[in-house]
Amino acid sequence: MSLADSDRELITTELGREPTAAEAALFENLWSEHCAYRSSRPLLGAFDSEGEQVVIGPGDDAAVVALPDPETGEPGETYVTLGIESHNHPSYVDPFDGAATGVGGIVRDTLSMGAYPIALTDSLYFGPFAEDHPKYLFEGVVEGISHYGNAIGVPTVGGSVDFHPDYEGNPLVNVACVGLLPADRLVTAVAQKPGNKLVLVGNATGRDGLGGASFASEDLAEDAETEDRPAVQVGDPYAEKLLIEANEVLVEEGLIESARDLGAAGLGGASSELVAKGGLGAEIELEAVHQREPEMNALEILLAESQERMCYEVAPENVERVEAVAARFDLGASVIGEVTEGNYRCTFEGETVVDVDAEFLGDGAPMNDLPAEEPAVPDTELPDPDLEESFEAVVSSPNTASKEWVYRQYDHEVGVRTSVKPGDDAAVVAIREAAGLGDDALSEDAEGIGLAISAGGAPNWTASDPEAGARAIAVENATNLAAKGARPLAAVDCLNGGNPEKPDVYGGFSAAVSGLAEACADLSVPVVGGNVSLYNDSATGPIPPTPTLAMVGTKRGYEAPPLSASPEGDLLLVGDRPDRLGGSEYLARFGGSDRFPALPDDPAGFVDSLAAVADHPATLATHDVSHGGLAVSLAEMVTDEAGLEVSLSGDPAAALFAEGAGRVLVQTTDPDAVREAFAGIAPVARIGEGTDDGVLRVDVGETDLTYDAAGIRERRSTIAAELE
Repeated sequence: MSLADSDRELITTELGREPTAAEAALFENLWSEHCAYRSSRPLLGAFDSEGEQVVIGPGDDAAVVALPDPETGEPGETYVTLGIESHNHPSYVDPFDGAATGVGGIVRDTLSMGAYPIALTDSLYFGPFAEDHPKYLFEGVVEGISHYGNAIGVPTVGGSVDFHPDYEGNPLVNVACVGLLPADRLVTAVAQKPGNKLVLVGNATGRDGLGGASFASEDLAEDAETEDRPAVQVGDPYAEKLLIEANEVLVEEGLIESARDLGAAGLGGASSELVAKGGLGAEIELEAVHQREPEMNALEILLAESQERMCYEVAPENVERVEAVAARFDLGASVIGEVTEGNYRCTFEGETVVDVDAEFLGDGAPMNDLPAEEPAVPDTELPDPDLEESFEAVVSSPNTASKEWVYRQYDHEVGVRTSVKPGDDAAVVAIREAAGLGDDALSEDAEGIGLAISAGGAPNWTASDPEAGARAIAVENATNLAAKGARPLAAVDCLNGGNPEKPDVYGGFSAAVSGLAEACADLSVPVVGGNVSLYNDSATGPIPPTPTLAMVGTKRGYEAPPLSASPEGDLLLVGDRPDRLGGSEYLARFGGSDRFPALPDDPAGFVDSLAAVADHPATLATHDVSHGGLAVSLAEMVTDEAGLEVSLSGDPAAALFAEGAGRVLVQTTDPDAVREAFAGIAPVARIGEGTDDGVLRVDVGETDLTYDAAGIRERRSTIAAELE
């Protein structure tokens, strides 16, 4: 990329001169789509980001939300941070380092708020395994995430994995992080006072990652894997672990006035944004930056995206102590300048290379006014395969099959907080601090707050209908939380799309944003932050509009009903029975098209009622019905110890494979309590009961489907089988 003529003209007018080479490169990166959201920002106002629990909303490195006080239920003095980011292009060029540094970046966003990272999720989107290249990308990405997350000691507790042909040339890697902090430790990215020093702490600066922000703002070229490799950062998780612990000491001792992690556009991006948020400027000496490569020039020092680095604003009297803490953890520390009341000014060996207004640099990019075509409504053309063949194909599809091959590579128990582990509808982690219990083991008698976490998207849904599919993603994530007894608290999104300059692509992206915003508002879930990744286009074409949502909710205590069936108890299906198959894995396997199913009329009421039912003492198991429809949910519930005997009415294909959001299976010894909880909210139907033989029997139409737990496990091990 290079600075667009219209941008250069605007910058030249503002400066009253031609920009220097360093200024032009800095503007190119900070005014890129990746940093300035020039095509998406006009749409983001649709999201409601306010609520009494919201401490800091969009605009900082991560959002901050207050957890409810266990006694009063009102927002308390224990906070969590929420952040999400994409590392899509880097993960195509170098899957291991691209994905690994995505983890590192979102963890440092957490650190910059004064929080300690306690949980990660990863939502991954790839092309089918019919070709070798998607397999190579998939294995590299999973290895990169596990290597980095495991090494820094932050558990990866959830996420999603989806396959779709349109990701073959451009996979997506979306990583979210949750952090924890008491209210009195909160730090922001708003510079506080002229005269304070700017201190760079962490790894030495090299030439890796140069131009990463601009690289992420253009379509992937056919030769990207070789030509764009220098734009991919190289991570060092062991240095990140040291940085995590050093940051903990710095925050605990009150040594930090403000902080920003070095991500997109490197030092130039972090330091200019820090002072711009405070309406201030800076004087920076670039040669003062500690470097690992000889003879780096001003532009390289300014824009390198070398990892594991933080920029801190520090009061002059605290600089020596900050340097001592950095030395204790074997980290470099450089006093690179100070906060001023003037321009953002960088010098190199006595020469001024940047002298601009920081707010103009950070917020002066003009927004794009792009044409959008409304997505087409699909016709109804349905296949008619054998029902047994359909069941086996859908249950064994990589999209609906077990993701154990992925999450078993992650350390999801480090930190001794994970109560509900990966593989369930949502993870649950213990927040003992909210009840003043300290960092003790999960077996403590006293109960704190359980923080439930769900993250994911649904490309089949949004490819079929971007708006309705995005609405369903919000309802789906909220349902996942409620199935474990939690009520939603807040969410962050990662909005992935293709080239916005194409009207059909921008139309689909716009519709997805609108649908997601409306559904979160209906659920009363504030969207407190997020990330936008556009230009996910390659020689194979654009990706489908792919909104990923990471949502958290809270409950009293850490226990939750399991996903797995019990040998006893009635099996109830709660929710409307959809009669449309749009967006389903069934159509993806066998061809055809249909409109997307209708969503619940009262999604907030459904979620609230489900959370109450999940915590009812008679509830034995709960499981969301979504991807793959009822067929997959039933198959996932069966174990060697517990089977299910089920009878379904209506059209067999719709009964088994429709994927309308806002449905759940509840196994209980008190069906009347469930009916009472959902009275006026959603229909409740008894569809079967538990058995003690580990067999799934489904009577649907004129077909009897019978599979034992071992047979289901074998069919659902598709991903592992493909990769072994």
